[in-house]
Amino acid sequence: MVDKEDLRAILRRVADTARRATGAKYGALGVLGLHGTLNDFIHAGMSDEQADRIGRLPVGKGVLGTIIKNPEPIMVEDISAHPDFSGFPAHHPPMRSFLGVPVRAGNEVFGNLYLTEKVGGFSGEDMATAKALSAIAGGAVSSTRLHQRLALVAVIEDRERIARDLHDAVIQDLFATGLSLQALTMGQRDDAVTMRIRDAVDRIDESIEALRSFIFNLRRMADETPTTAETLERAIRRLCARGEELELDLRDLGGLRAHTLDTITGLVREAVSNACRHSGCTKISVTTQRSGSHLEVVVADNGDGFEGDQRRRGMGLDNMHKRIESGEGSITIDSSQGGGTIVRASIPG
Repeated sequence: MVDKEDLRAILRRVADTARRATGAKYGALGVLGLHGTLNDFIHAGMSDEQADRIGRLPVGKGVLGTIIKNPEPIMVEDISAHPDFSGFPAHHPPMRSFLGVPVRAGNEVFGNLYLTEKVGGFSGEDMATAKALSAIAGGAVSSTRLHQRLALVAVIEDRERIARDLHDAVIQDLFATGLSLQALTMGQRDDAVTMRIRDAVDRIDESIEALRSFIFNLRRMADETPTTAETLERAIRRLCARGEELELDLRDLGGLRAHTLDTITGLVREAVSNACRHSGCTKISVTTQRSGSHLEVVVADNGDGFEGDQRRRGMGLDNMHKRIESGEGSITIDSSQGGGTIVRASIPG
């Protein structure tokens, strides 16, 4: 399950990718709450210090509110000339050119993607890029909220309905978005932008597989529900699509608190996915065992490894640290060039 911090990390990546892909200086992604106002605002291109000086984050007034009321794209050369412009707060950097598109999944709108300050103004190609990337954000918000709904229901009818929603409103949109993003890399001259877009496509593929598995498990009869170890093993094997040799020793996974189980599952998926996608490994081992009141998890690979100053963006290392620390656990990541990588975590069970 994607938690709030994971979701914010995905949305920040979308905003930053959109900013870089279009040449905008600033990007932001606003998420709508239940009452139609912005309850989260994630910025890219602006430092935290700048944002702190501005103070209160936007709630959806002025031109931002126009897109909320009428969820259609807006592209203008000078935002201050728009009839709904209501001014900038103190310490806000100057902004002229503006591009805003709604963030949606299916027919439901979850927020807006905003881009500002492109030299020479935005183009139709920028609009297409923003729409494609906003669909990723829409899929992420939609799947997270559907997971939250699932946690509140227990009857089979609701599970079936949510499974249909996941398939119809999320998977199909994510698949179409992946194709659109792949098309965007054609003719893209900025290697860094191309890498970010391809990474986003990889994440979409992983999300589709995870959602398909989730749908399958929703529809299983109660007496067919797999054990925690079986579920984790299947998830690991799906990630190792190139046939990496696996050594799995998944012990003492029963009787865990829900948060601990979510933390472990997310960590193992992140570590194994990282090894499969980036390390060039041929062998991965995953071990879990009890040590007093803690559960110890070790994920090791025989891949290329990396030096401390050679960690690449997109490797998910920060996500692993945040995931474990949110569960009041500890984690170490040991790696050396050509010597593989070992992820060790300890989580209160």
